[in-house]
This record gives sequence, C-alpha cells and structure tokens, in this order.
Amino acid sequence: MTTSNSDLEAPKTRNGPSNFVREMILRDNETGRFGARVHTRFPPEPNGYLHIGHAKSICLNFGLAAEFGGKCNLRFDDTNPCKEETEYVESIIDSVRWLGFDWEDRLFYASDYFDQLYAWAVQLIRAGKAYVCDLSPQEIKEYRGTLTEPGRESPWRNRTVEENLDLFERMRTGEFPDGSRTLRAKVDMASPNLNMRDPVMYRILHAEHHRTGGKWCIYPMYDFTHGQSDSIEGIRHSICTLEFEDHRPLYDWYLDQLGIYHPQQIEFDRLNLTYTLLSKRKLLTLVQDGHVKGWDDPRMPTLSGIRRRGYTPEAIRNFCSAIGVSKTNGTIELSLLEHHVREDLNKRAPRVMAVLRPLRVVIENYPEDLMEEMEAVNNPEDASAGTRRVPFSRVLYIEQEDFREDPPKQYYRLSPGREVRLRYGYFIRCTGVVKDEAGRVIEVRCTYDPATRGGNAPDGRKVKSTIHWVSAAHAVAAEVRLYDSLFTKANPNEVEEGQEFTANLNPTSLEVLTGCQVEPGLRGAPPFSHYQFERLGYFCVDPDSTPERPVFNRTVGLRDTWAKIEKSQKEQVG
Repeated sequence: MTTSNSDLEAPKTRNGPSNFVREMILRDNETGRFGARVHTRFPPEPNGYLHIGHAKSICLNFGLAAEFGGKCNLRFDDTNPCKEETEYVESIIDSVRWLGFDWEDRLFYASDYFDQLYAWAVQLIRAGKAYVCDLSPQEIKEYRGTLTEPGRESPWRNRTVEENLDLFERMRTGEFPDGSRTLRAKVDMASPNLNMRDPVMYRILHAEHHRTGGKWCIYPMYDFTHGQSDSIEGIRHSICTLEFEDHRPLYDWYLDQLGIYHPQQIEFDRLNLTYTLLSKRKLLTLVQDGHVKGWDDPRMPTLSGIRRRGYTPEAIRNFCSAIGVSKTNGTIELSLLEHHVREDLNKRAPRVMAVLRPLRVVIENYPEDLMEEMEAVNNPEDASAGTRRVPFSRVLYIEQEDFREDPPKQYYRLSPGREVRLRYGYFIRCTGVVKDEAGRVIEVRCTYDPATRGGNAPDGRKVKSTIHWVSAAHAVAAEVRLYDSLFTKANPNEVEEGQEFTANLNPTSLEVLTGCQVEPGLRGAPPFSHYQFERLGYFCVDPDSTPERPVFNRTVGLRDTWAKIEKSQKEQVG
C-alpha cells in the first residue's frame, strides 16, 4: 500500500544528522524564492533495477516534499533506447511504491518532451549556440583536451545557421548512419570544466524506443534533457548526487540560453556501503553472467532483492534518515543498515521455533500417545501480539549444535548426564545416544521432569541453557536459504591488477538447507511475511514457497554489532 506525501512522517532533520539541502530550502522559503513552494522529483534512468543507493535519493526527494507540504514527481529520464526496457520501468514503479511513496498523478517521462527538446535544439542553432559536428565519438574525445590542456575546436564548429538547420533536420529524418554526426552546444573549448567544452546534445541512434517506438532516430543526451525536463515540470529544487556537481554549469547554461524557467540544482553525497556494489553496470554483469539468480536475488542490493530477503520499507526509510546527507562522499558500514532492519523486525516479527539442522530427540519416559500444547509468546516486544499453542510430543527435533557427546569447556547445552530447559517446555536430561554405522550421533535419548512444565522447576534448581525444538510428529518440512554478503572485501572494487571485481565474490554467499523443520503454524505462511526464528535470526517467506513446503530466506542474524558500538559510545559519553 502506498501513501500520499502528506501522510508520510516528516524526516527527523531537526534532531538528526545535518541536512544542508533542507536548510537551503528553508532559506529559499524565507526569501520567497520559487513562491515558497517545494517541488522535487526522483528521475531514474530505466536501465536497471533500483538499489539501496537510490533509496537515499527517493527518501530525500519525497521526504522533503512531504515535510514542506509540496510535491514530488516520478520521472523517467529515458533518453537511451539501447539500454532501457519496460521491465525496468515497471520494477522502478513497484519499488518506489513498496518503499512507501506516491507521486499521485505526476508520473512523467523525458520522452514525453522529445518534441519540445527538439524545438529547443533548433532554437539554439538559430541563436548560433549549437552546431552539427562530423567528428566521430573517438575524435570528439581527442579534441576535448585534458584537465591541464584546453580542447581544440571542431572543424565544423563554424558552419552557418542554415547548414546546421538543414543537417539537423536530415539527422532527424534518418538520412545519416549511427555515430556519423552529432549536434553539439557551442560553449567554450578552453573552459576549465570539461563538461562545458562543446558538449554533445544529440546523437544518431536508429533504435526502437520503449515508448516512442521508431518515431525518432536521434536522441537527446542526458545533460540536455535533465534541466529542461525540470523546467517543464516546474521543479523548484533539482536534487542530484555529487557526480553531477561539475555538470551544474551546463545545466544552468542551457536554461539561461533558452530563457526558460530555471530550477536550482543541488548536489549531495551518494550512498556507498561496505561489502556492496552500487553500480548498475556491474549489477547487470552479475545478472547476465549468472553470478546471481536475477535482479531480485536476495544477495543483490536492489530494492527488489532486499525486499525478497526480508528488509522492510520502514527499516530502509529509518536508515536513510539516520545517515543524513552531506557534501562529502563516504562509506557507510553495512552493519548500520542491518541494525535498522533488526530494530524494525524486532518490533513486528512474530517469534517461532525452527530447527535448521535437525537432530532427533526421544524422551523415553514421556507417554507415546500423549500430545500437549505449550503456550508460547508471539512477541515479547508487543504484548498485543498475544500467545500461540505449540504441540509437544515424545519425539522432538533440536539443532545438531545444541548437543555434544564430548562437550568442550564452557559448553552448557545438552550432553550426556546434563539437564537443559526446552523453550516453553520441560527440563530434559540426556541419558544416552544412538549412532549410525559411521559412529555419528543420529538420536539422543533423554528423560523429562513432568514437574517443570513451562520451563521452571518447583524445587528451584537452575539450568544453564535453554534450547528450542519442534515436535517431530507435527513439524513442517521447509527449505531455508542462508544468505551472506555477496563480496568478501569491504570494497568490492579493490582487486589485483588484471582482475575483475567478480574476483571478490563470496563463494559461500548462499547456503541452501533442505531438511529443516518448523512449527506447524508456518504451513501456508504468505510470501514476504516475517518471523524471528528463536535463537537463529530473522527470516522472510520467499515467493518460491508452496503451502506444503515453505521456503524461508534469512534476512539478518540476531547479533547486532552496531547496537553494541552505539551502547559503548553512549557509556563513554555518560
């Protein structure tokens, strides 16, 4: 379900991290610039799926509009038909809605403006500010110069207005092959800003566009499209990531030369996460080369991937609010994102018991024909969640790691002669084991104390360990997918000479367990529902699930490194 901007909680910028973008908007509102109104936009290119880095921009643009009672558009900057697909458009729309935002009736496409952009290009030609150039892409690059050397003017820079108009029209009608000619802005080949050295405005591409079909064989460049699209839509603040800071003079130049409404471009730091790649080109490589199972693979940082893994939109929004925005690029620890996921799921995820690597336990003195129902708490963080009834019987499954025939020191779980508590159940004591021909323990024999129902001994005796379990006669067989970081290095781009980033892929990023046993209440659990498997972590039902054989993805473990860091810092300050 989506919400309107007015329904969303305002970003916590007053007490949270510094937000210089918000301060700029406040100053503009105080001076009456833009009529004291806020109108932003989120402008993705439909050449891939959105990832967690885009979430920061989405939350910033939609969040500021919500705080100031303004508007935020969703606009697709679809200027490259060779890389854009309807699939990407649909996935982007779905992801923004999932994240909790609504653009109401303001869904736009740059391709909606192709006719107007063409007319503006003709206007610049007539004003002597644009020309048709016959240099090849490689030659344009060579003529451009370097950071220390000025560029050289194209031999075709001084064509007459009439010749440029004629050639540009013939480019539009498809007379010339791809790459043979471009339309370039006539700015300054000696500018210290390379983006101002006669940038290309249009290139020839005989390619079908996902919306305009074969109407066009010339397509505007992003820099020529972006500012004018903002202008058409009446955007007040065009908020971009820092890589566009050097493009701002060109953004301003086009708007000024055309004499049209001029929004303010503001740049902020992009999101970088440890152990994570946020390059759509490299993510596409992972998909195309089969390193992952698709854009929505739970190991991918795409919004569809982390949704499938079990991340919640609330956790993502809280994370984006916490990290704030600045004018300096940096890298955020992945553990901080996981902290916000845990914090959210801790409040909402029902607790259940699941055994991932089952070991059979037979309680020898428990009646064979008896089945009891134990009362279990659904969520200790939410009293309104109530309790549930969990079946208990003579034969149980426990985790293999919860038993050791020859326990090491400081091991307090089940072992020969030792007594432990079964969660919500009884005290049991190990009396023996059954082994297979290879000498491996395949069954543990125990006795139970009927007086300890509910997990307490009337005589006051204590045990040092509580373990979880499921009833073998009632458990549901399940598949569990254990996900880890996709990369082994904090910076996945850090490779040896001659290597590709794929050299840092984690070979153990996915472990599939097929013999798991879960509580009977999880039979038929709907996709994307969340649970905390007690003592094991947070899990989400995968869309691959069937009513009789659920599939769970591990979202995140229980251990929260970031929470411990925060606690330590607070203690030091205190």
